[in-house]
Amino acid sequence: MLQLEVTTLHSSTDTQNTSLDFSSLNLSHELLKNLSSLGYEQMTPIQAQSLPPMLAGKDVIAQGKTGSGKTAAFGLAMLKKLQVKRFRIQSMVLCPTRELADQVAKEIRKLARTIHNIKVLTLCGGTPFGPQIGSLEHGAHIIVGTPGRIEEHVIKGTLKLDDLNLLVLDEADRMLEMGFEAALDNIIERTPVDRQTLLFSATFPKQIKVISESIMTEPELVQISASEDKSNINQHFYHVADDNERFEATRLLLMANPVESTAIFCNTKKETQAVCQSLHNDGFSVLALHGDLEQRDRDQTLLRFANKSVAILVATDVAARGLDIDALDVVINYHIAHDSEVHIHRIGRTGRAGSTGKALSIFSDKESYKVGLLEDELDQSIKAELLPASEILANPRQQAKMATIQIDGGKKQKVRPGDILGALTAKGAGEINGCDVGKINVLDIKAYVAVNKKVLKLALKKLTKGKMKGRSFKVRHLTI
Repeated sequence: MLQLEVTTLHSSTDTQNTSLDFSSLNLSHELLKNLSSLGYEQMTPIQAQSLPPMLAGKDVIAQGKTGSGKTAAFGLAMLKKLQVKRFRIQSMVLCPTRELADQVAKEIRKLARTIHNIKVLTLCGGTPFGPQIGSLEHGAHIIVGTPGRIEEHVIKGTLKLDDLNLLVLDEADRMLEMGFEAALDNIIERTPVDRQTLLFSATFPKQIKVISESIMTEPELVQISASEDKSNINQHFYHVADDNERFEATRLLLMANPVESTAIFCNTKKETQAVCQSLHNDGFSVLALHGDLEQRDRDQTLLRFANKSVAILVATDVAARGLDIDALDVVINYHIAHDSEVHIHRIGRTGRAGSTGKALSIFSDKESYKVGLLEDELDQSIKAELLPASEILANPRQQAKMATIQIDGGKKQKVRPGDILGALTAKGAGEINGCDVGKINVLDIKAYVAVNKKVLKLALKKLTKGKMKGRSFKVRHLTI
């Protein structure tokens, strides 16, 4: 029978007896030094509560949303346990989506950058199977991937888990929602019984308890209250009569809040696409993110939103789970979420890292009961505010300051971020300052760089006529 040692954190005062300094943990000097260089001085609530039992080797179930610091928590537990000299697969993280897996792998590599020769391998669907087999043959310490692709490798015998001692299920609720339960069972059956298991979930449906009972041993349960630590998010609510007013309200709120990054959450894929198209037709810089998109389009959409070359992202909750965009300025709820926890999850994407965020929610009479549930969840009265005056719609639409250039060359062509930056800022044929160059993403066969729109033409010219690694590459401007 499953026994849970419950550690429930309802407010920040509950941590008064717990040191929030990473230095209080039993971590190596190298890990602590790296944490400091990354700006990680104080633990988040979920880190403070979950890291001690995880570092002690215990199984842990933790309620953690995107932005709570959960990845760093299990990443540190993983690196503490890892024996670098044993070139075997010792840890594995299962994620619901390729996007989240890529983010998790990136975070683990950052945490491990002072430890030499650690290999983190990502195994996800939507990418060729053959090269992954080759990478596995060369060996790895840590695997991060999606259940479908991991299961495929396990069944075919290309992935051996005999030496696995730490298993992480990240966003377990989402994996169950997506129908991965059978795949998870199949994978876990092939792992050693005496492993440590860590399960992270934004919500706790009944299936989570069921699956934990079968795969975990006396886990500790760490729960962070959903309404905890939201004082840095200013919430505003607006009442509308129907869907026509709802769209007009969205336009007004966008015009009244001209920021770099806004996420609009819709409850359905159809609604997501319709809102995006209408905003695009009205002159806004906007893209949609939903489950019907091809993987390439999903990847490019997320990349362009993250590098500030698109100002607005309209998304479903399912598509946006795991979305980890720095400095998301505003969240707009086109409809009130079906569940209060989902609402909290949505708005938690803004107001991170000590900054103040803004969440704007639109509701009609049909959604009044949802507002009532939110009042109970947030323990506060919700009153509708007046929408901005319609005159504001005459103003110019907020546009993204950056533009994305795609380069038909990547890691396999030995292209590095420094090569791209060097080509852009090289003297001759006009000057581009480093401050006009944004995020650079180098993938296997392609690379993407964000540049200020005012230097776009010059940047395209420089990359087209210039050379990187002694050769020329095709480039193009990615447009909506």
